[in-house]
Amino acid sequence: MAKENITYSEAMAQIEEILHKFNNEKFDIDTLAVEVKKATDLITICKSKLLKAEKDVNKILTKND
Repeated sequence: MAKENITYSEAMAQIEEILHKFNNEKFDIDTLAVEVKKATDLITICKSKLLKAEKDVNKILTKND
């Protein structure tokens, strides 16, 4: 899996770069699977960070009620 200590913004930038290459057909067939795996790992990290942020915000909002 990609680095867990990467920020959400960094992960999204890398995902966007991979998508840009994919959309412009700049992938070598030999690296396609590697890039898809990297994008999948980055998406998993982003999803995890979003879920944690949502949980933290809900905790703060519940605490203030």
